[in-house]
Amino acid sequence: MGNLLAVSTVPDSFKDTYHFLQGSGVYEDGMMHFLHLLRETVWTHFDTFIADAQALSCIFMLLFFGMKSWEMIAGDSKLEVMPLLRPFALSMVILWWGNFIKLAAFPTDLIATKTEELFEGGQLEVDNLRLERAQLVAELGNQLMKVQAETETAKKEADTWYENAWESVKSSVKEGFSEVWNPIVELRNRMQVSFQLLITSLVETLALWFLRICVYIVFLFQVVFSTILVILGPFAVAISILPAFRESFKTWIARFISVNLYTGIAYLVLYVSSLLQQFAMEMEISRYKELLQGDEAMEKIAVFATNGMLSFGIVVVSFIISGLCMLTVPSISTWVVSTSGVSSAASTVGRRLSSITTIVNGL
Repeated sequence: MGNLLAVSTVPDSFKDTYHFLQGSGVYEDGMMHFLHLLRETVWTHFDTFIADAQALSCIFMLLFFGMKSWEMIAGDSKLEVMPLLRPFALSMVILWWGNFIKLAAFPTDLIATKTEELFEGGQLEVDNLRLERAQLVAELGNQLMKVQAETETAKKEADTWYENAWESVKSSVKEGFSEVWNPIVELRNRMQVSFQLLITSLVETLALWFLRICVYIVFLFQVVFSTILVILGPFAVAISILPAFRESFKTWIARFISVNLYTGIAYLVLYVSSLLQQFAMEMEISRYKELLQGDEAMEKIAVFATNGMLSFGIVVVSFIISGLCMLTVPSISTWVVSTSGVSSAASTVGRRLSSITTIVNGL
């Protein structure tokens, strides 16, 4: 609650400008909403190959009944009713494919809804802290700019006084004045703020976009893999009528559930990551406040300015760690529902991306 009150002191103009430059929220609310709508949009094409799958299921049913009839005529097997009903049940699945995928996705969607609520509660706090931290960084930059301007003015005045002193007094006065003037010039050289702000903004933006790209990749993989399973799934059901491919339907269900678990697991990882980011931002906010308001603030600012960046790096590291944790979502989903096909596909895509990155870095 205290952080919410702190954010209320941030001017609306600053919040609007910051949201325009960095996006509203760590993960861009608009992009996350788009990814949700993308799945709903592409899943509407579930009936693309329904007619073809139905035709195949009819052919496979005739072959199945022919084989069973021959076995019974030859006396190799006895009459069993239940195995004969299985092809009809699979055909009904294809016939009501749209309702079936909704039913299969219901448990995973329920998990995703619960974990999304956890994520949104924690992420609201992170976004508020992010705004407060950004304002403190801007205030620190303004403070450094002010000191730089003051030292610049002091240098010019010192140069004028120094020239006059050189003409009117002995060299001993020159040496005495150097002891006063040289620290001022040194401080001025250390207060080169513009370049430091550029480096700070660049590093933090790269870390933020690394996190966003990792999140977007996981959610996009979920959409792509689930869409492929939904559109081509009727063929897996149809071919499972044949005894040789009996397990194909079970494999499809396992992969479909595993892929749909991506969303729920991803939100759970994002929730844990939000706690890490909240801790990192609170640490940096306390340090920025100490630089701006604490005792011996100017001395600490002078030392801090020599780091080359106006950032402590804690938030940057938390973004990178959160992004790396997101890349483990496909592997975690296979812990819940054991399947190798999807994780192998995700690993292949990851290796291709790594190869492309290596080639680009080599150029």
